[in-house]
Amino acid sequence: MSPITLSRRQALAGGAIGSVAALLALAGCSTDSAESAGRLLTIPREDMGTFTRNFNPFSPNSAPMTAQAIYEPMLIFNAVRGDTVPWLAESWEAAEDGMSMTFHLREDVTWSDGNPLVAQDVVTTFDVQLKTLGGYDYLDTVTAEDDHTVVFTFSRAYSVALYELGQQLVTPDHVWSKIDDPAKDTNENPVGTGPFTEIANFQAQSFDLMPNPTYWQKDKVKIPGIRMLAFAGNDGANLAAINGDVDWAPQYMADIQTAYVDKDSEHRHYWFPGIGSTIQWTLNTTKAPFNDPAFRKAVSQVVDREAVCQTGMSGYASPVDPTGMGEGFADWKDPEALASPLCTYDVSAAEKALDEAGYTKGADGRRSNPDGSELSFSISVGSTSSDWLSVAQIIVQNLADVGITATVDSPDWSEVTSSLENGSFDTAVCWSSVGATPYTYYQSAMSVDKVKPVGEQTFENYHRFGDQEATELLGQFAATFDEDEQKEICKQIQARFLETWPVIPLFPGPEWGAYTDVNFTGWPTEEDAYASLSTRSTTTVLILTSLEPRA
Repeated sequence: MSPITLSRRQALAGGAIGSVAALLALAGCSTDSAESAGRLLTIPREDMGTFTRNFNPFSPNSAPMTAQAIYEPMLIFNAVRGDTVPWLAESWEAAEDGMSMTFHLREDVTWSDGNPLVAQDVVTTFDVQLKTLGGYDYLDTVTAEDDHTVVFTFSRAYSVALYELGQQLVTPDHVWSKIDDPAKDTNENPVGTGPFTEIANFQAQSFDLMPNPTYWQKDKVKIPGIRMLAFAGNDGANLAAINGDVDWAPQYMADIQTAYVDKDSEHRHYWFPGIGSTIQWTLNTTKAPFNDPAFRKAVSQVVDREAVCQTGMSGYASPVDPTGMGEGFADWKDPEALASPLCTYDVSAAEKALDEAGYTKGADGRRSNPDGSELSFSISVGSTSSDWLSVAQIIVQNLADVGITATVDSPDWSEVTSSLENGSFDTAVCWSSVGATPYTYYQSAMSVDKVKPVGEQTFENYHRFGDQEATELLGQFAATFDEDEQKEICKQIQARFLETWPVIPLFPGPEWGAYTDVNFTGWPTEEDAYASLSTRSTTTVLILTSLEPRA
């Protein structure tokens, strides 16, 4: 193995050698564009050892910033404030019967190739989405009423359609209607409406995004461009942040105050609002013993969520309550559901429940399944997520305390994600779906409409659980625009959630985000929460159109 090959391998393993400049040199990445345009906004991606030139917004494997800087939705929901920002659409309205919705597009938007945004672009977008990724089972037709008016009609009353339809990334008809296999096309030179659409210096460890020459909000694009850096783990990305080589650090960092902020407290800041998806221990309910709700409930009480949050998550998260919902849904939570003991660490109660359900201990102190077979399984977590690996290790120890043998399986995230999508995993620490109302969370957790058979790819409801009663309640929720009525229905849904306990919620996911304002100003803060500091949210574009180079 040559020295340069060794260096490249070390760089891929985490970027923890030398400076980011050295990493770019190893990748063969030119810095000419940055030198000519000024410093680029530099962002690490901690879970990708290499980048693939794939800017397909319909692909689950698209490159970073595809959905944040290149393509845009009709509206943006800001979960921090709970408000909605009109974007490609300037207004919208729903029919009184909930059977249709109309969006009015802005008339001053053009694609990066100069073509105007028209309603047919939205029609084609949804056609491609349905053919490639599916979803929108309530959607009947999408029609361009005129060049700037799109009408969606539904097969049933669906009050929650606004945020689902409105946050779909819009793609150009004149490009995507001509692609034979949209699911597989890598879209190497994308045409988008976003602020940064021009790909430059694309290498395995780095690429640059330069400004869209025809952006509809050109006066808001004040930064010269974006540089993305690939790191196969938190360690390398964190080192780049600590060394001051990146401007934005949207990843987990243990003891961030000491490790990062204190090194330049005048310029470095972080903010982790608990508005992300609920992080949960997901059990594959197509397998025993995970198909037994008594088992799921018992092991939920084995988990020490305080230790999970304080040790595994470095105190950045707080234990979830039994509703499974995050901080933004306090008004929706039923006091009766909050009183449930299912999220309370209680080893005695868990042991009793396991015994009663037939998961008894042998002479060696290990528990068996009711049929006498060995009770052991794995917990999958991607190898780059040091925080979630710690969470999984705590759960393993908690299980050992009641005689259950579990191990942590930590391959690359791509392998973990594949096992989730095809249903081959045992259990995993992973994310939930989240939306503007509790409907999205509970639909993904319990609707029979979201359950796919093992072997068929799915992008939600990885645990493959559906409950008919919950599904009917969700239908009632979606059929009304009356929020008070929705909240009453939501109480019944929460009761069903507790009864079936389809997943084991752990904590509301923090939206990671830290930054230095040495080079750029205008960042969102807890006091000015116009967006979260995540680089994987649709609100990212609000930041990209607010930052300015420091004078």
